[in-house]
Amino acid sequence: MKLKNLKLPASFYNWTSIIGATIALISLFMIVFLFVITSIFNQGGSYIGIVIYIALPGLLVIGLLMIPIGMIIKYKKRKKEVEKKELRWPSIDFNEPKHRNAFMIFSVGSTIFLLLSAIGSYEAFHYTESVEFCGTLCHEVMKPEYVAYQNSPHAKVACVECHVGSGADWYVRSKLSGLYQVYSVTFNLYPRPIPVPIHNLRPARETCEECHWPEKFYARQLRIERHYMSSSENTEWDIHLQMKTGPSLSALGLQEGIHWHINPEIKVEYVSTTDDRESIPWVRYTNLKTGEVHEYTDAQHPLEPGQMDTLEVRKMDCMDCHNRPSHNYQTPIVAINNAITAGLIPKELPDIKFQAMQVMNAQYSTTDSAMMGIEKGINEYYSTAYEDLFKSRPELVNQAIAGIQDAFQKNMFPEMNVKWSAYPNNIGHLEFNGCFRCHNDSHSTAEGRVIPMDCNLCHTIVAQGTPDSMQVVSRLDESLEFFHMDDPDGNWKGALCSDCHRDLY
Repeated sequence: MKLKNLKLPASFYNWTSIIGATIALISLFMIVFLFVITSIFNQGGSYIGIVIYIALPGLLVIGLLMIPIGMIIKYKKRKKEVEKKELRWPSIDFNEPKHRNAFMIFSVGSTIFLLLSAIGSYEAFHYTESVEFCGTLCHEVMKPEYVAYQNSPHAKVACVECHVGSGADWYVRSKLSGLYQVYSVTFNLYPRPIPVPIHNLRPARETCEECHWPEKFYARQLRIERHYMSSSENTEWDIHLQMKTGPSLSALGLQEGIHWHINPEIKVEYVSTTDDRESIPWVRYTNLKTGEVHEYTDAQHPLEPGQMDTLEVRKMDCMDCHNRPSHNYQTPIVAINNAITAGLIPKELPDIKFQAMQVMNAQYSTTDSAMMGIEKGINEYYSTAYEDLFKSRPELVNQAIAGIQDAFQKNMFPEMNVKWSAYPNNIGHLEFNGCFRCHNDSHSTAEGRVIPMDCNLCHTIVAQGTPDSMQVVSRLDESLEFFHMDDPDGNWKGALCSDCHRDLY
């Protein structure tokens, strides 16, 4: 077919159709060009992905729609101008070269468009499911969650694996929820901090258990906690814990230990009177094998008459304890202890533990002001209190500043009002009640059975003290009495850990 014979219907020649065809061709060229460039050089970002898979395809579709719209408008206009009666539908005669050309262009163009649409839709689907899309598209909004995720044990697990999971119904739910999120971000209506979607998360057995295997029983594990005192020497204090995640021998299954709560032979249920599930006034234990049932109520926070009927009875699963598996914000004391242990903050710098805590706990309106405040605070202290050291070893001070700034940027986000206290973490019991939501000696049955507040149910201390003076058990089935390095008189015994630790920061 010669190009000079390539004629289109007269109705095509109008500005609307021509502009639409131009937009479509330019969009198609840009899609192919950018796709090839990003594929060859393996570079891109969240915005280039939006351009390739969402913005440009949208323009392409708009341009293609403009072509028939312009033709229809021109056809109707011509119809009004012609006095004789015309057919209701335009006639198609393949004996006419222009009709054949239009049909060929439409057929070939539609085939190419459908092929590219299938590929583009597939790529767009995977792009919108990517970590990059979830974490970097809305920089300020998702920055805290994205940074915490990158420093979590699940950093190689895609966001959608937990937040969406498998199944078309949950995929549709997530996209509908995403539409509202886009609306909230566009008009700056989102809260700071972003609330946890605790009631919209799927049960752990539908997400977590895709990788984790509850039937694979694990025995006890040794965990070492390293702390540094707020003394001039930044004295190291270590605690070696035997964590009773499972029984003493893995062959015993889930007969005891922390993971006993998900034993398939028992069912633990509870109700909470708060949206964050931090207050649990009622617990029910059911032995599925024997039929034994016990209901526990909290004497300190009893339910009102009839209140039980208005509350959700939830079966306990992994997420009731592991509620921050990928977005955990460390407290200043944990972040600084870890930074000193990792060598990011020099231990040999006098008073650095105390000073680091001071500048980390100061109130900042932005991350930039925090960076400047940390640098100023550390420099002013050491230039005054340790003038000789400040002049002779400036690299130590600079290293400390960089280490504290790094710890701050990974755990505190002033623009979103996000830090450790914004989201309760139920693993443990230091800053939040966690285990003590139920294990507080206050939950009891009518027969007098009590859910005990016994630390040795979950762990035993097998060693504690400074490196040169460690107190150690003689046998692993024994336990040391906890010694609080900042409270040698034992006043801590009369309160929950969170009563003090939550007010430290």
